[in-house]
Amino acid sequence: MLRPAWLHVQRLLYLMGRRPDLLCGAIALSCALFVALRFTCSRAKDVVLPAKPPVHFFPLQSPVVDLFLGQIDYAEHLRQESEITLYFLYAPWCAQSIAAREEIEHVANNLADQVLFVAVNCWWHHGKCRKQRSFFFYPVIHLYHRSFGPIEYKGPLTAGYIEKFVRRVMSPVLYVPSMEKLKDFLFNLEPGVLGFFEFNASPQPPGYLTFFRSALHSLQKDYIDTIRFGVITCRALAKEISLSSPGSVYLHRNLNSSLVYPHQEMNFTAANICKWALDNRETLLHWIRPHGGKSLLLNNELKKGPALFMFIPFNPLAEEQPLLHEIMEVVMKYNSCTQSPQHVEREDVKPFPCCNTVVLPPWPLLSRVHNVCELCVNQSRGVSPLPVTEPHCNFVDIAAALDSFYLKEQIFLNFMSTVRGCSNFLSSYSPYFFYSACCQTVSGGRIASYQDNASSVLSSQGKDPNEKSHIVPHIEEKGQRTSSYDLTSHALTGLRCRTNKTLNMYLLDSNISWVYAERLGASSQERKFAAIIDLKEEIHYIIDQSQPLIGPTLEVFIQNFSKVYSPLRHHLASDTTLSMSGPQLITEVTSSTFRQVVLDSRKDVLLLFYTTWCGFCATLNHIFIRLTQLLATDSLIVAR
Repeated sequence: MLRPAWLHVQRLLYLMGRRPDLLCGAIALSCALFVALRFTCSRAKDVVLPAKPPVHFFPLQSPVVDLFLGQIDYAEHLRQESEITLYFLYAPWCAQSIAAREEIEHVANNLADQVLFVAVNCWWHHGKCRKQRSFFFYPVIHLYHRSFGPIEYKGPLTAGYIEKFVRRVMSPVLYVPSMEKLKDFLFNLEPGVLGFFEFNASPQPPGYLTFFRSALHSLQKDYIDTIRFGVITCRALAKEISLSSPGSVYLHRNLNSSLVYPHQEMNFTAANICKWALDNRETLLHWIRPHGGKSLLLNNELKKGPALFMFIPFNPLAEEQPLLHEIMEVVMKYNSCTQSPQHVEREDVKPFPCCNTVVLPPWPLLSRVHNVCELCVNQSRGVSPLPVTEPHCNFVDIAAALDSFYLKEQIFLNFMSTVRGCSNFLSSYSPYFFYSACCQTVSGGRIASYQDNASSVLSSQGKDPNEKSHIVPHIEEKGQRTSSYDLTSHALTGLRCRTNKTLNMYLLDSNISWVYAERLGASSQERKFAAIIDLKEEIHYIIDQSQPLIGPTLEVFIQNFSKVYSPLRHHLASDTTLSMSGPQLITEVTSSTFRQVVLDSRKDVLLLFYTTWCGFCATLNHIFIRLTQLLATDSLIVAR
């Protein structure tokens, strides 16, 4: 058995002795194969390029402490020495982290003397942050108020919003020392919770720390529709909101009855106070902050019913928000189904117009036909709990109104209607100050009654057509008169309970979410816009963008929508109509040309509905072209 094998070995050795080059090649090939198998079958750590060591994410001179090696344990040590601490947990490759870096640094420059800012690299795989914590997204912002936390910030990654949230964590409870501050606290968009504590005991009265921690709990639960917490120390002031015993907690509601915390039914704990306030709060106007273009947040709200979306430029750090207060007043009127004392008090605060009659020149072909306008100066005081005195209507106010009216007079000259029509326009950028012109076409003897109130006919030139001398307009100081908007302002009160078209109202910051306004049809350069969308009825209305977005304009917009036969016109999204040099066989129809082309009663129309992604529609193009050639007549239009 072994003899044939031995013969083969001898023959191989004989051949290798005669061919040494073949022997060396075989040995080299075997070694190469062994080395290749060794590295291929080795463990992964031997073939993976190790990550480069991390570097500083923030500049060295930045007030932010940058722990770029992921030392979360050292961050915890630093937190023990600070009252307020902000953690910025980032990944150095993340675009959101890179974009938010400048915003965090801006906030740190403003609050570095009060807040400790710590940035931790939670992506470095050798760091303790990566080993101890795992996140699904970056960056993550956590705030700590001493030992309480973390309070996660989930809002927009802009300096203004971040700073506002940090300041809320710094001072979660506001001190209310006077009646004026109390009214300012109650007349706010956000729900309010007030606690009555007498600071006679040292260091704090019983229950105050629990109340304080409940304010921090509310910031943990909801960062958008947050609840404001305030404390009253004066017994006389506490009696104004029906609080008599120290330790009582009061939840203010504008329309429904306000509530006092039920001590006998619920334990007085921070979590219970927060839950009680969140469950019973009254939110009439909701803030919406979609995260991105594909966010389902708007869609979820639209499923609840007709929605009014209002886009306003919002500054979170501004102390006064006049436009927001004016919108809140409209919302209060709309939802006030009963005449509560709080609502009666607010009805005293309304626009105070002073008006003057302006008789425009006669029509060129109709000498006895004139347009007569009532020009009113409107100055809205906004939402203020204090009574205000009526302003005196003087020459300067009317003269300024006339100057603005003259610039737009051509619009009112071409206006012809026997029904009184009104329009608003601003003289300057201010939500408190606007003009309204209510015009009507009159003829014959009716013009004499208007001329009794004004000694001369006013025109945009201030001149008579046959004379070159300047005519000074006669302006009378009239008593306070109610404009057309004031006549209908009471129609909005309680409208929510008198119509089947109940509106849910939402606010969006146009500085962040303007892309949604543009998709809804906004074209205003001031970034103020409003739209009503009813998903069920498939209707979409937008506010008249030629008029300023102020309280009276919103009131008319809401009232027109609530009518059974709404005079509002549906807004249709439309592509721009392409200008063609020659005649086209197939007419391209858009939303803006649909009525003109398709609904023309003098012609027959064959209309094809298609989409750009429809392959079958593309195959029909040559058939429609041939059909158009065969049936080419003036009375038939083939369109798509």
